[in-house]
Amino acid sequence: MVNRKLVKFLSFRYIILATILIVLAGSLVLLPKYEQQEGISPEELLSLAISPERYITTDELADRIINQDPSLLLIDVRDESDFKKYSLPNAFNIPLKNILNADSESYLNQDAFDVILFSNDNFHSDQAWLLCNRLNYKNLRVLKGGISNWFNTIINPKKPTENMASNAFELYTFRKAASIYFGVAYPQKIIKKPVIKKYVTKTPTAPTEVQKKVIPKKKKKKMPIEGGC
Repeated sequence: MVNRKLVKFLSFRYIILATILIVLAGSLVLLPKYEQQEGISPEELLSLAISPERYITTDELADRIINQDPSLLLIDVRDESDFKKYSLPNAFNIPLKNILNADSESYLNQDAFDVILFSNDNFHSDQAWLLCNRLNYKNLRVLKGGISNWFNTIINPKKPTENMASNAFELYTFRKAASIYFGVAYPQKIIKKPVIKKYVTKTPTAPTEVQKKVIPKKKKKKMPIEGGC
């Protein structure tokens, strides 16, 4: 009964979020041109807002972290208190309320990295994604299901039942090996850790051990307006 109520609540919450995204993006189309800010066009923003392509799965992200993909830049948009309790390896904390601050732009407006936004679920990270896209920031993704789904799939994966397909067991094997990589200890026989295939640089296990060198995106200089008699 409790689980059904929770599912209904979460479904209702995401319906509200989807409605907000569409309404906000759609309302930009109706704004006069002189009121529109520089950035992505309202029509393109509306198209992006209803597309699921912005999401990255926990399995894909775990694989890229394990293989020490240097192109990742993880941004935790939760409050600082939640960030200090737990976050993903090497993540930076930019709370949603600070997304539009000037000092956040060098992290979010990136050509050098794939920026992955995440929160407890998709709710706040989707809002951050919308704000950043309105400013025409590129290379932005959202972790599907957020930290909650990360715990359910990577940190504490559920063992498939015998009647499930073979690929479900293969996925479970990867997830359990990944959970060991991220620090989960099991009393039974230790599973072999995932093999680092692509990169050789060691990935720190805490956000404070190594800080990425974030390269601010260079802004184009505005040309002087020609005119006069």
